[in-house]
Amino acid sequence: MAEITAALVKALRDKSGVGMMDCKKALQETHGDMEAAVDWLRAKGLAKAAKKADRVAAEGVVALATRQDGAGMTGALIELNAETDFVARNEGFQAMARKIATAALDVEGDVEALRATKLDDGQSVADAVTHLVATIGENMVLRRSARFRVKVGAVGAYVHGALAGAPDLGRIGVLVAVEGAGDQATLKELGRNVALHVAAASPLSLSVEDLDPVAVEREKAIFTEQAIASGKPPQVAEKMVEGRIRKFYEEAVLLKQAYVRNPDETVEQLVAASAKASGGAASLTGFARLALGEGVEKQTGDFAGEVAALTGA
Repeated sequence: MAEITAALVKALRDKSGVGMMDCKKALQETHGDMEAAVDWLRAKGLAKAAKKADRVAAEGVVALATRQDGAGMTGALIELNAETDFVARNEGFQAMARKIATAALDVEGDVEALRATKLDDGQSVADAVTHLVATIGENMVLRRSARFRVKVGAVGAYVHGALAGAPDLGRIGVLVAVEGAGDQATLKELGRNVALHVAAASPLSLSVEDLDPVAVEREKAIFTEQAIASGKPPQVAEKMVEGRIRKFYEEAVLLKQAYVRNPDETVEQLVAASAKASGGAASLTGFARLALGEGVEKQTGDFAGEVAALTGA
């Protein structure tokens, strides 16, 4: 039997377009026979799946999973893309999205780590998606994931554009982490209300301190140029810039935004009121918003990295 070297595996990868781990398994099953390995991959439907990998997958679902963890909670979101909205309504595709979201509860928001995670049947998430591609016949990509774990408090969640009969699957998913020792049901409801707000308002950051300094300086430069162009005295122009920056914070920062269900109060004021109602202090410690297909681009494989992973280099 021929030695199953990394070079041999890469040669089969180049020939078939199938992932390195599947190529290695094919060569092991066929005792290193290249042509037989190609036939093995074709029989498994994997070569067919690989040919679809260059197709843009911008449809699909965002899937949500949450779990009670004692005095706290864990919540996870994943984005599983497909080529068409039709496939997003396929029961097998939806079941896969749910399995991956559940697995994501124990993975720290890293999509590469999630792809390597084993599902209940022993397959890695990556292999399970590849086999589903072969079964359904469309390219699919596990694109993003997010997770929050709160030791004491709650994780609020909201899915916008939920599919019929599938409240945990939709086009936009939001998680909001709420830390606090008060009544958990109240904190969970607060988290859900803020999650609904985030879905609609799409804030850039949780707090002013979290804003990208580059984005802030860019806004200041624009406002300063506008103020100078207006011909106002320097002192007046400076006040104008300060006012516009405050307005920018109100539009971009979650805690400063007007709450969508009651524009007369800010999200920060909503949190304070809910904390009081819960019987203890409460604070928002993070949020994640995944919108289906947002910024999708074609992905290219890293053959060198895959070879290194196989060889331990």
